[in-house]
Amino acid sequence: MSPLETVARPLAARPRLRTAQGGALMAMGAMSSVQLGLALSVPLFAQLGALGTAGLRLAWAGVLVLLLIRPRPRDFAARDLLACAFLGLVTAGMVLLFMLSASRIPLGTASALEFLGPLAVSLLRPGGGRKHWAVLAALGVVLLTEPWQGGIDPVGVGFALGAAACWAGYILLTQRVGDQVTGLKGLAVSLPVAGVVATLVAAPSELGRVTWPLVLIMLGLAALSTVLPFSLEFLALRRLSAGAFGTLMSLEPAIALVMGLLVLGQVPGLAPAAGVVLVVIAGAGATRTGGRDAEVAEAVERTEVVEGTEDAMPVREGEVAEPALCA
Repeated sequence: MSPLETVARPLAARPRLRTAQGGALMAMGAMSSVQLGLALSVPLFAQLGALGTAGLRLAWAGVLVLLLIRPRPRDFAARDLLACAFLGLVTAGMVLLFMLSASRIPLGTASALEFLGPLAVSLLRPGGGRKHWAVLAALGVVLLTEPWQGGIDPVGVGFALGAAACWAGYILLTQRVGDQVTGLKGLAVSLPVAGVVATLVAAPSELGRVTWPLVLIMLGLAALSTVLPFSLEFLALRRLSAGAFGTLMSLEPAIALVMGLLVLGQVPGLAPAAGVVLVVIAGAGATRTGGRDAEVAEAVERTEVVEGTEDAMPVREGEVAEPALCA
């Protein structure tokens, strides 16, 4: 038994949060990890470029999830593999476009514009009770970005909006893959696909700038800002509706603002601080109304299995099994 199995099996045996609040905690952890990793990545743009930083991060992330999860072909139906591949393409687009945007416009602005993707998911999904939280979050985004200041690079804005579209697709595809594929096996296919796509895009222009110290630094950042948060998002989307998840992700610009302050020394003004308050309120509201529909949650629950044994063990009614990291 590997060290990861030794840790993962006892964790899988514990009672798990299966409520909207549990999904919200996972989403918060994912956002914090992403923004910390991104803040630490910003200084590397000067050495690797935006494409090189994104490509190397995703390449390492793909390698790490293959080593940790080790998916087997028999674990997937053909349609599931196709969905995972599409998720990988969308993931690569989301990361590459956001990095390009962050290289041209402020980090908080790029993050807020990218949030328009999950906000659109929240607004377009049925369920009017959640829409007022999305509107409140949108007001917070306006205050965070301060569009009245002007002078925003239109190309950077275009990159951010492209990342927003990819993020919306990522939310919907992640929930579909998470419902069809047990554990984190879907992630073990989608992230390597994203790594291959990002490497093919970045290599022609950035390969000559890569050095061994940068490779090792990006290994750590890949674990912090890609593998950990993507895993948490997979698990969060099994507990939250796509609309509620999109609204909850309104906290991302606020977390980006905090990480910018702590890591990069970027001090927010009064308007961004007010925006933080609004998105926090919107995020709290989303946790109260954001559980998966009962029929969907029960269907997912009945298909969950406990991994790490030779034979799949069905989960008892009323439990949700967390996937082990190693099959």
